Amino acid sequence: MYLQTDDQTIDDLGIFGKKNGTGIYDIYNHTNTRGGELVLEEMFRAPLCDQADINRRSSIIAQFMKSGLKFPYDVSLFDVTEKYLLHGSKEQQQQLQMSEKEIQNGVVSVISLLHLTKTFIGRKEIDGIESYASEREQVKTLLSDPALAPVWKEDPAKSKLSYAAVTAFDALFRVSAKNNVQQLLSRLYALDVYLSVAKTAAERGFIFPKALKKGEAVLKIEGVYHPSLKSAVRNNVHMDASKNVIFLTGANMAGKSTLLRSLSTALFVAHMGFPVAASSMEFSVLDGLYTTVNLPDNLGIGASHFYAEVLRVKKMATELSLSKSLFILFDELFRGTNVKDAHEATVAVTKGFAGKRNSLFIISSHIVDAGESLKEKSNIGFQYLPTRMKGTVPEYTYTLEEGITDDRHGMIIIRNEGILDTLKNGKKN
Repeated sequence: MYLQTDDQTIDDLGIFGKKNGTGIYDIYNHTNTRGGELVLEEMFRAPLCDQADINRRSSIIAQFMKSGLKFPYDVSLFDVTEKYLLHGSKEQQQQLQMSEKEIQNGVVSVISLLHLTKTFIGRKEIDGIESYASEREQVKTLLSDPALAPVWKEDPAKSKLSYAAVTAFDALFRVSAKNNVQQLLSRLYALDVYLSVAKTAAERGFIFPKALKKGEAVLKIEGVYHPSLKSAVRNNVHMDASKNVIFLTGANMAGKSTLLRSLSTALFVAHMGFPVAASSMEFSVLDGLYTTVNLPDNLGIGASHFYAEVLRVKKMATELSLSKSLFILFDELFRGTNVKDAHEATVAVTKGFAGKRNSLFIISSHIVDAGESLKEKSNIGFQYLPTRMKGTVPEYTYTLEEGITDDRHGMIIIRNEGILDTLKNGKKN
């Protein structure tokens, strides 16, 4: 079972970034192997939704970080081994056969890989990582396969294999024990990921969240910030069933979208069992996580931005009707319609969300007057990001405060930029 999400959320959070940008995936990617990169990507595409699985993976990475262990292999071993094993696959049967030299190199690489793995997996530091015990035993079981007994008689650093030995090992690795070797590689790719993420945690000072029982609607996060920002302002967010909805207000440029992405990213990554950019974090495991920050118009079906918003809300309502425990975020809900309709729709939908006490909701809005209508719901909390005026210049703290903002500085900013003077008098040289 995995955490449910969608492409809209993946794009909102910048999980895989853009062509010219760095995504959240890239922050955690210090993998050494192509296989490790693929496993890491799979983890990002399928966050966990089981409390024990999340805490187990988190513990594995945390203990690897404390151990200071490094990936013990020369990456070229994997390159040669993968190419060698691929030539034994059905997809490659119609292609040119490998040369004797390529076969010999492949055999030696597999032997070296097996010896290095046996040495590494037997280290006392590995034995001390309790949460890794199951995976460690799986590796040991694969290595103890009687079919691999001839491997341990060879010293890859000294022995020069005979033609007969190469032929025998080739049949072993690419035929009779091929599945065994490939399973071992998959375990090593996972190890590559653990060490990669452990390195990220150590270098960036990320913390390891604690996953709580599903359905309790608890989110307690201290000092959260966006992992791609170097000098980020940190914020605290506390939510539970008694306050499972946050109505967030603040002027443009006050930092709402950055805060929302920071929080959502931390919650998403925490469900992977990965360390997050915060000071501390506890969270109830969720069934799904959905954000709506940059919702595009659906021109393919002739849908306006407002109708796209309506369809998005409808999708969330459908998911909630199945009694799922969800985290749902809307940044500037119903921005695509007039103020009166936006006010009524925001109040109605937010009140509807508030009735789902096993889920968590954050709604940001410029419709500050909607907050007054929402105060009758005791489980809706109100927070804002303030704007402080220094003369006629707005300054932003980017720090959450309790309440609803009354900041209305749009016209001041417009005047500061000289827009009205330019329209009236033309551009001055």
